[in-house]
Amino acid sequence: MIHELKEKVLQGHQVTFDEMKELASCTDNESLFEAAREITAKCASKVFDMCSIVNAKSGLCSEDCKWCAQSAHHRTGVETYGLLPVEECVTHAKENARHGVGRFSLVTSGKRMTDKEVDAICDRVRAIRQSCSISVCVSLGLLSEQQMKRLHEAGVSRYHCNLEAAPSYFPHLCTTHTQQQKRETLLAAQQAGMEICSGGIIGMGETELQRIELAFSLRGLGVQSIPINILQPIKGTPLQDMQPLSSEELLRTISFFRFIHPTAHLRFAGGRAKLDEQTLRRALTIGMNAAIVGDMLTTLGSDVETDKQRIKEIGYEL
Repeated sequence: MIHELKEKVLQGHQVTFDEMKELASCTDNESLFEAAREITAKCASKVFDMCSIVNAKSGLCSEDCKWCAQSAHHRTGVETYGLLPVEECVTHAKENARHGVGRFSLVTSGKRMTDKEVDAICDRVRAIRQSCSISVCVSLGLLSEQQMKRLHEAGVSRYHCNLEAAPSYFPHLCTTHTQQQKRETLLAAQQAGMEICSGGIIGMGETELQRIELAFSLRGLGVQSIPINILQPIKGTPLQDMQPLSSEELLRTISFFRFIHPTAHLRFAGGRAKLDEQTLRRALTIGMNAAIVGDMLTTLGSDVETDKQRIKEIGYEL
């Protein structure tokens, strides 16, 4: 089964959900990992894609997402502040550009931004674009197509909005907005001329089949930049007592995503800082050919130069 599906992917055909469901029943992990490695080697970009993010507005979010430290519904002690000044955003962007990072993202807490806030973000984007050559993306919640057009005109090339989980599981994790609203936001960004970036968090209590379901939802949107976060249980959130995923579970998930998205950038995101070195390197070999480097929104991330050295040793180009 593993070999047949691998050959199907290598020949340019898409796998079906039923085929992936059958693949998930296979227990020969080593053969699964090797097949994913072959798909990655032959179909995915060999140029490793690095991006970085800054928490440009923190805390006091109206949404009740169970995983998030920034929700006003949870008592996590997270730092709260308004939109960072233009100069600070520019400084962060220039520092990342100096390290060879190709893309920089402004990320804000909250369900959606007002038109005035979008204008303020546009000011920061223009200032960054004038100061250095780094590409800019944003993650600003649920926006309209008109707001997206203004961002694109200011210099934003990619919009990020995670689906977070399978459609069948998302309502268990958030009740204050729907996954359909997230899809509409991503479609609005595409209509405005931007690329889209969307992925999710694994280890929030979902089943393996629901992780596969998430991957197919992303394929339906044509996403080519897919952040894969590993839940870091944060004290004060409803998921604070979740048990961490095993290395095998993580590597199986990456393999399934690579079968479903053979050409996409599968992007290491939150949670990887707690992985051991062997698992990190195995994940990069099996399918992860992109990463968010530096610190995450509310948790520690990684050292950029250490990341670059590891990436080159695995065999990717920077």
